Amino acid sequence: MRILATASCLALISATAHADPLPSWSDSDAKTSIIDFVESVTDPASDSFVPAPDRIATFDNDGTLWTEQPVYFQGLYALDVLKEKAAEDPSILSSDLLKSAAEGDVEAVMAAGVEGLLEVINVSHADTTVDAFQSDAYDWLTTETHPATGLPYAEMVYQPMLELLAYLRDEGFTTYIVSGGGIDFIRAFADEAYGIPPWQVVGTEGNTRYEVVDGVPQLSKDGGVTFIDDKEGKPVGIIRHIGQRPIFSAGNSDGDFAMLEYTTAGEGARFGMLLHHTDAEREFAYDRDSDIGQLVRGLDEGPERGWTIVDMAQDWDKVFPSDGRAER
Repeated sequence: MRILATASCLALISATAHADPLPSWSDSDAKTSIIDFVESVTDPASDSFVPAPDRIATFDNDGTLWTEQPVYFQGLYALDVLKEKAAEDPSILSSDLLKSAAEGDVEAVMAAGVEGLLEVINVSHADTTVDAFQSDAYDWLTTETHPATGLPYAEMVYQPMLELLAYLRDEGFTTYIVSGGGIDFIRAFADEAYGIPPWQVVGTEGNTRYEVVDGVPQLSKDGGVTFIDDKEGKPVGIIRHIGQRPIFSAGNSDGDFAMLEYTTAGEGARFGMLLHHTDAEREFAYDRDSDIGQLVRGLDEGPERGWTIVDMAQDWDKVFPSDGRAER
């Protein structure tokens, strides 16, 4: 699978980190602020020193570690699965929205908001085992391609963020994903894509059932949503799964505001980072008026809270690991 190339890239990043830990980042204030923070909390002689067990870093996924436009990738996956299921059993299309979704009408799903997307995911992600779901999601991510770049979805990860993850881990941080996306979906690829194992993924959760079928124990997805790991839910997800407040958090939208607010409200050295999508040429440019990844409060309040706002167009020399189009 081509996603393995990303895993090899992670190893190379880690091995060469001593030269420049963030080589795809421009020599800007954003890069300087990250390195200054990491050096201060890892230096035993510094007043800001933080012991390694407390060096917790949390990252949003969609729009922070990989692309989220034109639609969340999990949403596009759900549409494809729904179409396949409907071909076998048309009765599952019990609403006009589901009928539109099965026809590939992305605009109709987006117009229905989060509730509409959850309705599609509820039907498409149900009646399968966790293992089968993750295997199918992995195959889709590594074979289906993004409409704008032609890259497999799994390769739409951000090279600068891969470097940041590796840099933090090299400096004794433990890195977690804290995402509004489905926890099982993210766990299907996070280890290979980012070097983040399944037990360090926090995400939205659905009904899961244990049963023994023909003598084989298995976990099945029953649809529905039991916990939404977004907005104010992110700090809740952090304390449920991680058990302590991070000292470093990165996001890209107002859905991440509460996570950064919670992180930076703690005592001692803290770091909050928001990725601002300003690069229409190499990726996408959006913020205040976007249906996906809307960023308003973060832009207005982030700087006064001391958060670092990363300008993709100015602060990144490269966007994707393997796409020459995404270099300056």
